[in-house]
Amino acid sequence: MTTENEMKELVRQKYSEIALQDKETNQSSCCGSGCCTTEVYNIMSDDYSTLDGYNPDADLGLGCGVPTQFARIKKGDVVIDLGSGAGNDCFVARAETGETGKVIGIDFTDAMITKARQNAEKLGYHNVEFRFGDIENMPVTASIANVVVSNCVLNLVPNKNNVIKDIYRVLKPGGHFSISDIVLVGYLPDKLTHEAEMYAGCVSGAIQKDVYLELIKANGFADVVIQKEKAIVIPDDILSKYLDQAELDSFKNGNTGIFSITVYAQKPEEKTCCAPGCCS
Repeated sequence: MTTENEMKELVRQKYSEIALQDKETNQSSCCGSGCCTTEVYNIMSDDYSTLDGYNPDADLGLGCGVPTQFARIKKGDVVIDLGSGAGNDCFVARAETGETGKVIGIDFTDAMITKARQNAEKLGYHNVEFRFGDIENMPVTASIANVVVSNCVLNLVPNKNNVIKDIYRVLKPGGHFSISDIVLVGYLPDKLTHEAEMYAGCVSGAIQKDVYLELIKANGFADVVIQKEKAIVIPDDILSKYLDQAELDSFKNGNTGIFSITVYAQKPEEKTCCAPGCCS
């Protein structure tokens, strides 16, 4: 796993497999990656089941937050979901934006797109659509969205700066995003960062929290706020696949933290022109 294209292909293959797994299998692993644990509980994702628009057929248990809960979606908004999977966040967003709004899900895995479209058809949703594409170069025109959401996806993309740059492109001036993602404080052991399974499992692709926030600011976003943060604990029976006992003890007793954060940021409004001499 040495190039960005190889990393993307790894993720595409793994998430094609995940599209065919049941929710219980996905929830008892790292983002469904297959590094399964005998400790059967939800490692990363939060509970959606009480939210309007929730549909269990679309919930694969792959998220690490509930970005739609914090996304300030209004009636009539156009919402884009990055890495839309089977459609879970799209359907919850639709409950917020209503019949007068529109929700566009983008995913680069054929199996996920197929599953999401089937779910939308069963639910009779005509203002939710799913497009095949790379979230570094979204198949949508510029300045189209009021809100962008994403749930545990940017950590799977090698070039996160390209994604953030394209989020800025597709948002309308004054639009905003709410994104849940995995970040690090401190550094993972080399054996974890070099393991393909841990990359597809949302962990080794994560970057430092402060770097993540700086990328957002560097791309022109304002009002950057962490809306929610929670620690992620990877069970020993997953870690022991990659670390010996001494390495495992050192990692657990060290200063590295793995966190799920939900981040809000806004694309600034366009400056209005005025008469010469009255603007700075």
